[in-house]
Amino acid sequence: MSEPNRRSKIEALCNQIINSVVFPDLYIAVSTPEKDLDQGLAAYNNGDYATALAKWKPLAEAGGPSAQYYLGLVYFNGQGVPKNLSKAMEWFRLAAEQGILDAQTQIGFAYRNGLGVTQDNQEAAKWYFMAAEQGFAPAQFNLGIMYRNGWGVTQDYKKAVKWYLLAAEQGHANAQYNLGFAYRHGRGIAQDLEEAVRWYQMAGEQGFADAQSNLGFMYQNGLGVPQSYNSAVKWFRLAADQGMAQAQLNLGSAYELGQGVPQDDIQAATWFQRAAEQGLASAQFNLGNMYQNGRGVGQDYKKASNWFLSAANQGFAIAQFSLGRMYEKGLGVSKDYSEAAKWYLLAGEQGLVNAQYNLGVLYSNGQGVLQDYLEAIKWLKLAAEQGKFEAQYNLALMYANGRGVRRDNLTAYMWLYIASSENKLAARVGETRDELAKRMTNAEIAQGTLWAKECLNSGYTMCGY
Repeated sequence: MSEPNRRSKIEALCNQIINSVVFPDLYIAVSTPEKDLDQGLAAYNNGDYATALAKWKPLAEAGGPSAQYYLGLVYFNGQGVPKNLSKAMEWFRLAAEQGILDAQTQIGFAYRNGLGVTQDNQEAAKWYFMAAEQGFAPAQFNLGIMYRNGWGVTQDYKKAVKWYLLAAEQGHANAQYNLGFAYRHGRGIAQDLEEAVRWYQMAGEQGFADAQSNLGFMYQNGLGVPQSYNSAVKWFRLAADQGMAQAQLNLGSAYELGQGVPQDDIQAATWFQRAAEQGLASAQFNLGNMYQNGRGVGQDYKKASNWFLSAANQGFAIAQFSLGRMYEKGLGVSKDYSEAAKWYLLAGEQGLVNAQYNLGVLYSNGQGVLQDYLEAIKWLKLAAEQGKFEAQYNLALMYANGRGVRRDNLTAYMWLYIASSENKLAARVGETRDELAKRMTNAEIAQGTLWAKECLNSGYTMCGY
């Protein structure tokens, strides 16, 4: 090619480049799927769901798997469109079939909870497994939960731990917490308190409240770490500030006892109230106690009774007993022996010794219930066998006087001997025992003494009758 011709072609090419730079309006903006996907995601994160939908829907309809998953989320959450779980599942399934792990996991979640599909644990486990096998941490964690609870799979704590570990090693906080819990209680793996602390701490440092609360408990009790009330309070506070009721209760207890913080009843009551308002029965009981005794709050028997009632209605035995006592004494409520007996019975049936004793006394006196010495003996005996001195003494009197049973000096002597050997009021009980001995032969006294020693040595399992 001649030089002039070559030059003319180069000049023509340069003119094309110059023209394209000088006249940008000649360009037509080209939209790419990746760009639209990202723009939709940015809009979604900013709460602009209409723009997100406009960007994603064409991509999803064209078969784009990520857009299909995102579109499923929009319908699942009802963001910018009416909530439609069935339509969400359609899009999730299309994305899942193209290998989107989030979508596979979301389908598992939907089957587990019956959202847009009929609840089916086996289907849930199948979809979780599909994503978990590919290393997706949320699916691995959820599959661990399925194995822990036997949902859709045979319950297997070892397999649960296996999947927790895989997710935990990827930094999944909930999996780290559950792995710590498994080590703490020896479920699916040998108990190892130091490992429990290690995994709790990993999750706790990510802000996971359950782990923070449990880590506080480990420090409080010296489990897997040297005991440190200061460290316990640190972790309790982190969880409590996130609204975790159990941590709020524990922090309140730390203030009440002055463990790791200066003793402060006002702070104790404040934290108890926060937990109590979330429905935690033990916190409701503790707050009731604060109101009953005027600690950190003004004394208020009515509020005390109300908090005891809230806890008692959840089956919290000590609150049931405390409420029964409020009714028996007429504190914050009208005196009502029948109500007292009702609550003592509920607590007594759970084995609470003071409730058993008080109920026995009510039956003995016919207060709130028909007088029934047999029932009195039944409840006094249950309390006596838990070491309740007053029950032992009163039970002895029932046998000595033949109330509800045939008079039985041997059994009466046994209980008086036990009561006199275990309580600071032994002298007074001893006098009653010695008076009873005047009605007994030496052989009977020896037998009663033997029964008492056997009863004590056996932990109240062999009490002579």
